[in-house]
Amino acid sequence: MASSFCRGCLTQLRQTPRAILPSPTSIPRGSLFHTSAALNASPLMKKKNTQSTGPKFRETSSAKIKKKRPTERARPPAIGERKALRKRIVLSNPNALEVEGMLELTGETMVDSRLRGSVLALPVPMIDQLRAVQAFKPSQGWSIFRRPGTVLRRETLEMGRFFDNVSGEGAGKGIVDKKIITGPRRTGKTVHLLQAMAMGFTKGWVVVTVPEAQELVNGHTSYAPLSNEQLSLYVQNQATVALLQRTATANKKVLSKLRVSHKYPNMPAIKPGMTLEEVANVGIQDHANAWPVFQALWAELTAKSAESGLEKHFSPRPPMLVTVDNIGHWMQKSTYRNSKHELIHAHDLVFVRHFLDLLKPGKEQATLPNGGALLYSTSGSNFPAIHAFDVALKQVTARHAGVDPSSSEFPLSKPYSYPDERILEAFNFPKPTVANEGALTVQNIGGLTKDEARGFLEYFARSGLLRETVSDEWASEKWTLSGGGVIGELEKLGRRVRVPAA
Repeated sequence: MASSFCRGCLTQLRQTPRAILPSPTSIPRGSLFHTSAALNASPLMKKKNTQSTGPKFRETSSAKIKKKRPTERARPPAIGERKALRKRIVLSNPNALEVEGMLELTGETMVDSRLRGSVLALPVPMIDQLRAVQAFKPSQGWSIFRRPGTVLRRETLEMGRFFDNVSGEGAGKGIVDKKIITGPRRTGKTVHLLQAMAMGFTKGWVVVTVPEAQELVNGHTSYAPLSNEQLSLYVQNQATVALLQRTATANKKVLSKLRVSHKYPNMPAIKPGMTLEEVANVGIQDHANAWPVFQALWAELTAKSAESGLEKHFSPRPPMLVTVDNIGHWMQKSTYRNSKHELIHAHDLVFVRHFLDLLKPGKEQATLPNGGALLYSTSGSNFPAIHAFDVALKQVTARHAGVDPSSSEFPLSKPYSYPDERILEAFNFPKPTVANEGALTVQNIGGLTKDEARGFLEYFARSGLLRETVSDEWASEKWTLSGGGVIGELEKLGRRVRVPAA
């Protein structure tokens, strides 16, 4: 259909003035169906001119490179700070409850069979001595209780009776006990050594410890040939100094009362009449002579009488306790090397050889003439797989049981296993000929009994860590879950705080 307007009519229409028409910028840009008023909208911002108009007056046109601000890095920890934090020992938790009526480990309580299964607190004055010999380990749960304590188990009572007999005036005086403590992981072997140290300090014994045998063979201490004549033996002066420091600090009360009763012409610094504490300090100050000083100190501690003319300086020596933890690392080659760049066997280190020779029986007198104990422990978590050492422990057990080495029941190494003969010979020695010296035995420490486990878990409940009613059924269940009373697994179950729902 054709429009009624022609082209000429359209050209004759009047145009609207430009001022009346809205500007394109004021036209609202939005949805046509929006209900809000278009005039109330905020005006649009003008776009910046991105075209370069050239440099301004007295301004260069070169490109400016912004310098990056230096990033502030954290200050690295000081030398030894990480190791100190990793080995930090915390022995008290102020948030734990104080256990009322808790007994301490004394000469009477450590032999009381009525206290079996209860936890005894370590005396406060003794804690510094145990710290000095590094008896505490960071992996142990000392930091969850108000004060450090240890459970009195069957093996602890037997050891307490032995310490009581040796320190007494009866038939057990001067007896020497030699044991290698083995057992599964987390069964309390290291804590058993700690209990022995606590009993030794209680009875006034001299305690000599090697807290970690691995540190002697992993290449972390300096070493040198023992002398120009003995190039196949090596001495570790830093490790010997650390041993003297532990011994002098922990046994200060005993060593300060004992005096030198022998002459040592090769060491003019050691004079007759000096206290044994002063002798140990001589080796601590002079690192080069640390090993000869330790040999002199050991000779004084194991002396039965004095030389002629020095009887006034002699007094009876107390029994000794020697402990070594994680002995398995001494049954292999160390990471040290000789002049031919060959690995040095651990038995060629005089430090290691001295403590291993103590296990052998004495010739004319016992290795500890004044009595004492040698307690060497293995490790279940950090234990090198050494077939010869396993065979040697089985042979020691068989000899103690009376099995003849020529019998078919005597354990031997596997065929084509190529065991280290030096390890087998280190434990292959005859029975001791001295009456007071016992033969080397192997003691296997397992889990706690059900009664001991219940007493141990009741200590957690009294400390506020366990919010459960400790009954016979509940304790028997946790004893089963812990693998038959493994004390490390019981600790995991006991430290879980359970709060009933409201």
